[in-house]
Amino acid sequence: MYYMVFGLGYLLSLLPFCILYLLSDSIYWVVYYIAKYRRDVVRDNLLKSFPEKSLAEIIGIEKKFYHFFCDYFVETLKLISISKKEMKKRMIFHGVDLLERAVSEEGHNFVFLYLGHYCNWEWAASLPYTISPSIHCAQIYHPLYNKAVDRFFLKLRNQFGGECIPMKQTLRRVIELKKEKRPTILGFISDQLPKWNSMHFFVPFLHRETAVFTGAEQIGRQVGAVYFFAEFTRPRRGYYECVLRKLETSEVSLTEYDMTFIFMKQLERMIQEAPQYWLWTHKRWKRTKEEWLKRQQKGL
Repeated sequence: MYYMVFGLGYLLSLLPFCILYLLSDSIYWVVYYIAKYRRDVVRDNLLKSFPEKSLAEIIGIEKKFYHFFCDYFVETLKLISISKKEMKKRMIFHGVDLLERAVSEEGHNFVFLYLGHYCNWEWAASLPYTISPSIHCAQIYHPLYNKAVDRFFLKLRNQFGGECIPMKQTLRRVIELKKEKRPTILGFISDQLPKWNSMHFFVPFLHRETAVFTGAEQIGRQVGAVYFFAEFTRPRRGYYECVLRKLETSEVSLTEYDMTFIFMKQLERMIQEAPQYWLWTHKRWKRTKEEWLKRQQKGL
């Protein structure tokens, strides 16, 4: 199965971007109008996240999202054969010097980089092309249930020189890197929905109390990490820019997890500016705070 997936993906990846985007336009009509892939989920997420917008505006965002979602699919396939020169031209990072200074000159071994499922997050794995080779780059990932697809995505992400660390092995691997005293930039895509046993901190996010992962901040405290946020924009089709911003907390603590709170607020602002580039097909709010409180009372 893996070789079938990779072989077909490789052949498609050889097509130029202009042809791939024509393919994306065709896929859009199938996905949106015929298959109606998760349209009810996307519509519900958008309506509740932007209650101030009219239905016509919501549908406009919805269609733009599905156009982008199909672009994301073909852009990710292109990673199989894209050259380093082409990748660096299409995925531009700003603020790399700040990252390098934080992990080296300030005496810290770790920079924890917060990302969301926004724009083409798979292309963000190309950061090692821009970072000094003396700095180790890694990213936390959640293994997929389908082994063939999981292996496929691991191959895509590993090709840039970074390390993929399974989520459950994060703490152990970070401790190993600390013992080795290796300057490390570690990426966390932290906008997913935690499972019940991992829920304990909620943030007002897109008009709802939202459960968030706090693992990045908890582990970061143990190793004295510096935190950055990856702010993405898509100037035009097939091109992305990422501004790497250092996250600072105030002297007075706002919450139990200030960095996590600040990250979610930065992500919210980015989504509100261009909502079509976030992953709206995800059932982000299927576990509510009210349900969680009831489970807490019952000792579940």
